[in-house]
Amino acid sequence: MEKELTFKKMIIDEDGIRRAITRIAHEIVEKNKGTEDLVIVGIKTRGVPLARRLSERIKEFEGVEVPVGILDITLYRDDLSLIAQQPIVHRTEIPFDINDKKVILVDDVLYTGRTVRAALDALMDIGRPKVIQLAILVDRGHRELPIRADFVGKNLPTSRDEVISVNFKEIDEEDSVLILSSKNK
Repeated sequence: MEKELTFKKMIIDEDGIRRAITRIAHEIVEKNKGTEDLVIVGIKTRGVPLARRLSERIKEFEGVEVPVGILDITLYRDDLSLIAQQPIVHRTEIPFDINDKKVILVDDVLYTGRTVRAALDALMDIGRPKVIQLAILVDRGHRELPIRADFVGKNLPTSRDEVISVNFKEIDEEDSVLILSSKNK
């Protein structure tokens, strides 16, 4: 049965996203006592523009460019057979060593925790970081795994029939976080 998504409410607008990113960037620097050994890795797809923006914001107030990498978790997903016969695999692009680094793993929404679990597996196959911290824009609850974010833009309790849609200009031509309602068609 196919689900139809309908617009329900805008939760965060462009200014709200900018403020959340600024706050998370400050929290990252404060918790890590600066930027030494810090790297940021965005989970494809919408974790990537968020990771880049966090790095840009840190550069604005610390004067240090924190390297950003891109992590594709397609082959690490536990629902791979449910997605497609031949999944489309993109490239992981982490052009720096993550061994003994403080890795800030970035994604747009934290829901069940399965995406983050897959990302942790993928990162551990690449190297052995000193620490991995999770930064997300929206935590919507409903965890199925014991995973929590270190840095959260907004906690947004939702029902299971709601969908959180995070939009970034780089991909979607606007910055917004929307709640969509899913109904069976």
